[in-house]
Amino acid sequence: MAKRTAIIDIGSNSARLVIFEKTSRYGFHLICEQKSKVRIGEGAYEKEGHLQPIGIQRAFLTLKSFLHTIQKYQAHKTLCVATSALRDAPNGKFFVQWIQSELGLAIKIIDGNKEARYGAIAVNNLLPIHEGITIDIGGGSSDMALIQKGQLFDTYSLNLGTVRLKELFFDKEMPLCEINQKAKAYIADELKKLPKHFKHSLAIGIGGTARTLSKGIMKQCNHPLDKLHAFTYNANRHKAYLENIPLSSAKNLKKFGLKKNRYDTIREGTLIFNEILAFIGAQSVITSSVGVREGVFLEQLLREDNLKFPYTINPSITSILDRFNPLDNIEKKKKSKLKIASKLYTKLQIDIKDEQQYESELLWAVKLSSIGKTLTIYKSHQHAFYIAMQELNYGFTHEQMLLTSLLLRMHGKELLNKPLFQSFEPLLPQKQTLLWLSFIYTLTVFLHEASNSANIEFTYHNKTLLITSDRPLYLAKEKIKALEKPVPFAIIIEDESKVPKNKELGIYQ
Repeated sequence: MAKRTAIIDIGSNSARLVIFEKTSRYGFHLICEQKSKVRIGEGAYEKEGHLQPIGIQRAFLTLKSFLHTIQKYQAHKTLCVATSALRDAPNGKFFVQWIQSELGLAIKIIDGNKEARYGAIAVNNLLPIHEGITIDIGGGSSDMALIQKGQLFDTYSLNLGTVRLKELFFDKEMPLCEINQKAKAYIADELKKLPKHFKHSLAIGIGGTARTLSKGIMKQCNHPLDKLHAFTYNANRHKAYLENIPLSSAKNLKKFGLKKNRYDTIREGTLIFNEILAFIGAQSVITSSVGVREGVFLEQLLREDNLKFPYTINPSITSILDRFNPLDNIEKKKKSKLKIASKLYTKLQIDIKDEQQYESELLWAVKLSSIGKTLTIYKSHQHAFYIAMQELNYGFTHEQMLLTSLLLRMHGKELLNKPLFQSFEPLLPQKQTLLWLSFIYTLTVFLHEASNSANIEFTYHNKTLLITSDRPLYLAKEKIKALEKPVPFAIIIEDESKVPKNKELGIYQ
């Protein structure tokens, strides 16, 4: 697969460009993202679906600009897909031919099921989910996929879109209650076509409408982490908020904490979203910042892996290690470091008593413990924290992202950064558990840095942690001696710390 791949997604409302760079077989990251609200479908739904000149002109100029960006970034491969506005338009094929002739860009028009499939590929790999129903509300259609046991089970596309509803109902001179009533009836008729097995308690929100609503809910509930991907909320708890948006006038939308650039279609999108949530029986919603574009990319990347990352691979961890290239990024040393942490966590369970439920986060932090040194060895723990907070995007819950990042922030003798703990406390483990995890992480780093691949074992009995090593741990001893402990206990180190005799220097032992 090409090292840099550009993906263009032409929707009814917006056109987007993303460029991904591969860092290894399974590592990749986003290096460019551009968006233009082309509204290519504007006026089409009242003209029997025909694309109108105003939308066509905006789309042409946007695509021309995208191609200049792709050239600047020297992308090796470009894939362009178009969704409902072009597939519904009788003159859509003529637009595709015209763009090919004028710009040399090949556009692939995909149907709603293919669109839903791409979204499902993206979330199935890049969200911490194994089951659920994706909901991607576009300008002309709402595309859905049912995921069961980590596999794509079925897809369906409904003729429900924000621009479609806007032009059919919300742009009419009618009272809002009447608009909502007629629009709901229209949505209900379309939802009857959805297969009966499209029922699940978890809805996966893809696309602009779902993201906009999640941002508003994050503000309302003062969510401590400013990250949209994987944000999860209870649908019933925020039902009143969601139901009031379609009933609001355009002027009063600001009270919902929504972005102004979404005012033109958010009422329509929210109404569709609410009706779908109720129809499928969703109780909670997880937000996705990935969708069709990532799905198109991953279909290429994972074509030899049954469209799924191997269970041992997390693309964010892989990409971070690829790019920041820590000094100990050698498989043997990584494994030795992980073994130290795992052994400690197991031995100390007699006091921790958490059934090692945070072992994944602990081991992720241990894997990433050296990434800050790539920037500078000074305050490297702070650099590691900021890198992780920005880059731990895929496959993690917000709780996992925060715990892993916060462990990386630990340094020296103190086990807790109090301001950070207070800021993110609602998403973190209990304080005592966090102290234990921090202790294990920090002790692991100290031992690994000083051990030179030693064989290290642990016993914990009668409030005494015994550390035995077949190599010297001299450089770690002073640090360990000063290290804060979660509870009072002794640490004894038995290692190969022998000094050869020298009579001239007065050394006899």
